[in-house]
This record gives sequence, structure tokens and C-alpha cells, in this order.
Amino acid sequence: MPKTLIIIPCYNESENIVKLIDVLLGDNQNTDVLVVDDSSDNTADLVKKRQVGEPRLHLIKRQGKGGRGTAILEGFKFALARDYKLIAEMDADFSHDPKEFQSLVAMSGDNTMVIGSRDIKGSKIVGWPWTRTAFHYLANFYANIILGIGIRDYTNGYRVYGRGALEKLDMTKIKGIGYIVLSEISYQLFKNGVKFVEVPTLFVNRRRGVSNFSMKEIMEAFTSVIRVRLDYGK
Repeated sequence: MPKTLIIIPCYNESENIVKLIDVLLGDNQNTDVLVVDDSSDNTADLVKKRQVGEPRLHLIKRQGKGGRGTAILEGFKFALARDYKLIAEMDADFSHDPKEFQSLVAMSGDNTMVIGSRDIKGSKIVGWPWTRTAFHYLANFYANIILGIGIRDYTNGYRVYGRGALEKLDMTKIKGIGYIVLSEISYQLFKNGVKFVEVPTLFVNRRRGVSNFSMKEIMEAFTSVIRVRLDYGK
């Protein structure tokens, strides 16, 4: 596997983070993990303890809840300042199955963005109420009408980017802070000729901890799509 960095944005994930780090570092050789932590609990302390004797584990501790999107951008900057060839992102709560990571890597390339998609054949969403499932499908259908990339899942943050793809991203233009950043990244890379691949994934609603996905972020992800189209579609 090319040298790879997995970025994990965190907000109060003390119940999950060490378990996830153990799985990722144990299963994926030549792979580093970067935790970008905004927590008010002891998540960062647990990561620091796990760092002892583990050079493949890195931590950026931020003050206050800056948003998932900005956490990922911090991780991108970290990765591009070093010699990683693949840069991935995933959530800390095991909604993204770390055992599937190699299936995303297998479809990766320098100018490619691979998405663990919840909306293609072979995928499954477990544990969501029907209202959230319905909103998810509606929001992604709407995003595809407005942005026209042709992908099915704009809002899942289980992704692998080739270094060449990320080098085409102008992070200074990204205005969102939450989940809308996923669509901003996708559309900007689309406009710059990056290839998109979706692979099926099993998405399981978190079993430990409290969801950090607020109604404000849900509405932002829906209403800001037009703004993204106008900003980058000029």
C-alpha cells in the first residue's frame, strides 16, 4: 500500500477513539492515523497515551468545536506537508466500518476520490429512523441535480483521496465548516478533472457515545448546495 494517512475528526469520542485506532493501525501497514480533536472530554488525553511508542499516530488538538469540515481541512494540510500518497477520512464512531478500508484503497489512484457510498447496490444503512433515511436520499438527490457530479452519496465522509487529487483543492475557497464541506470538496475536485469512484459500504448508526450531527448541520448540507454551485460554477 502507498504511504497513507487516515484523518479522524473527533468531538467527544472517548468511548470509541482508542478502539478505532487499534483496528486501523493493526490492519493497515504503511498507514498513519491523524486525530483532529475538538473535544471537551478526555479524547485527546487518551490519544496522547496511545501515542507512546507509536510513531504512526498523530494528534492535532483544537480549541472549541470548529466543525467536521474544518477538521478535515486541517488534516489535509498536515498530509500535504508530508509525503503521504493517499489521504483518507472517516468518522470516529464506527459508523464507517474500518474493516472496509482496504476496499476503498483498492479503487484509489493519484487523481481519484473514492467514496464509501451508502446509496449504491450492495450498500446498507442500519439503525437510522425512516425520517433521517428519507432526508438522506432526498438531500443527495437534490445535491446531484444542483451539482451534477453523477455520484450517489455526497454526504458520507468515508473517503480516500489520491495526493494528486488533493493538490488540486484550493482550501482557501471553502466557506463551510460542517458536512457541507464534503460537497464543496467534491464539486471543486470535479471541476478540476478528478475521477470519482463509489464503492458499497455498510453504514451503522453509532452504538456508543452521542451523535454530533446537529439539525443545523443537516439544514446547512441541504440549503448550502446552491451556494456551492454558484461559488464554483462561475
